[in-house]
Amino acid sequence: MLQFLHTMSWTSVLLSIVDVAIVAYGFYRFFILIRGTRAVQLIKGIVVLLVAVPVSQWLRLYTTHFLLVKIEDMLVVAIPIVFQPELRRALEHIGQGGFFAEGLLAPHEENHLTRTVDEIARACDHLSRSRTGALLVLERQTGLNEYAATGTPIGALVSSPLLENIFVPNTPLHDGAVIIRGDKVVAAAAFLPLTDSAQPGSELGSRHRAAIGISEQSDAVAIAVSEETGWISIATEGRLNRRLEDRALRELLTRLLRTKSSPGLKLWHRGANS
Repeated sequence: MLQFLHTMSWTSVLLSIVDVAIVAYGFYRFFILIRGTRAVQLIKGIVVLLVAVPVSQWLRLYTTHFLLVKIEDMLVVAIPIVFQPELRRALEHIGQGGFFAEGLLAPHEENHLTRTVDEIARACDHLSRSRTGALLVLERQTGLNEYAATGTPIGALVSSPLLENIFVPNTPLHDGAVIIRGDKVVAAAAFLPLTDSAQPGSELGSRHRAAIGISEQSDAVAIAVSEETGWISIATEGRLNRRLEDRALRELLTRLLRTKSSPGLKLWHRGANS
């Protein structure tokens, strides 16, 4: 091994290090992407299957080995289907440049962000105190036009009174989600995909399942207010953060919306022009 290294030039060594570093960082980002999602359990099952194939052959369990090999062959087709949400989110990150880089909002965009977060947090606090159910989806880099099209167009500036009025019980727009792009309310009463993950549990209803579902299908930030408990929750990347107080909500929203996937993609500037 040492003799082989001595025969390599410094350029070859450097390129090899860079090559390994890129692959290692790619795996690291992939594991960060799937952490806390159902993909972790699926990967564990695949690992068990891959280990069971040689073990069954070594133990001369021929019938079991035959079945395991056939199942292993089926994985080539099954994996893209089973991991569709995770693969879609990974490709979106790569396409946005967010897989390898992150940028920050420009100063003029920071003002829009601060005002929007303040209005959303104030509305969520009032809705929580009155135990009024609500579901808000904040668009980031992945467009949500297909979901906004299922609701009623609004096109108004984000404000606490507007959001509170939308979710007043027994009104035409209260049942469904509000789609927010930048500092504008794009649509209300929009329908979202429900997660089929086992994470939510029996104690959470369709509102929280929809919040997790849209976060699995896109990079959006979904806020759910429970009408039973008044708890405020945020769903991102298929994970749900529950029981958020006002200060924690503001800090988390600011952090999630401030970081952008690419300096060239102006999230808040785009929203302002919508």
